[in-house]
Amino acid sequence: MQGVHVVGHPLVQHKLTLMRDKATPTAVFRELLREISMLLCYEVTRDLPLEQTAIETPMAAMQAPTLAGKKLVLAAILRSGTGMLEGMLDLIPSARVAHIGLYRDPATLGCVEYYFKAPEDIAERPVVVIDPMLATGGTAIAAVERLKERGAKQIRLVCLLASPEGIDAFRGEHTDVPVWTAAVDQRLDDHGYIIPGLGDAGDRMFGTK
Repeated sequence: MQGVHVVGHPLVQHKLTLMRDKATPTAVFRELLREISMLLCYEVTRDLPLEQTAIETPMAAMQAPTLAGKKLVLAAILRSGTGMLEGMLDLIPSARVAHIGLYRDPATLGCVEYYFKAPEDIAERPVVVIDPMLATGGTAIAAVERLKERGAKQIRLVCLLASPEGIDAFRGEHTDVPVWTAAVDQRLDDHGYIIPGLGDAGDRMFGTK
């Protein structure tokens, strides 16, 4: 699938299997989500630009690579996106953070916005949108629309699981935004949940079901 990167690293796939298991307790699910998010962050930032900086090691002066440009923005879609945020901040503690409050109306499956807060200079920064599930695609489509309205140009989406329907819908609206995911599952059920999936990521993360 064009513009979709499936991360097949053995550690990612192993941790995802543990997360899918309905017997995995809430505390373990949260820890696995933090760990797998760090691994996904490693993949999505693989091609960040570098520049040479003069430093001195204990042995000699040298030119060494450091990240170039402004710090990137991690844009978490509330509420379950916050579960991925911790692991990514472990890897990139200097990243800026945006919060996008959207929820899916259970009757219409449409998106309702209730909160948005992002750095004022987001147009000058690369943005990584994070949400565990790309199911119908509606939430991710709406989140990226909000970011583009505020000037964001360099946007990537990272999720744990995606459905073929969600990928088609998202890429249909945002052909310029590549997607990183740990797996593309079979389909959606009649309620818009990914099959076989892992259930509702937010409920499993926070123990609300």
